[in-house]
Amino acid sequence: MNIPLAAGMVSTGLFVLSVLPMLVKAWRTKDLSSYSPGNIVTSNVANLVYAVYVFSLPVGPIWLLHSFYLVATALMLFWYLRYRPRHRVRQPRRGSVRTMINAQRTLTEQEVAA
Repeated sequence: MNIPLAAGMVSTGLFVLSVLPMLVKAWRTKDLSSYSPGNIVTSNVANLVYAVYVFSLPVGPIWLLHSFYLVATALMLFWYLRYRPRHRVRQPRRGSVRTMINAQRTLTEQEVAA
């Protein structure tokens, strides 16, 4: 038995099993708001660059694992872009309520003076 090959196959299976719940949850909920777009894009770029190395190696478990990672990160990017909120709710700037109250007081004072 080739122990390194067996270890590669077992670890590949474990890595795939560790990522599947994230993919299933993202697919079912369509909520990827907790994921960083920078991380998703960087992961895709890194996986593409690393693929040059991986696919230069002899066929083995690493090919399966890296192919899975390529598909998983591409799906996450696709879903992130597809299901992101179209319109973001703008948060008021700090102090804007105070500014509005002061503006209202100024208008009221001008009305009283007139």
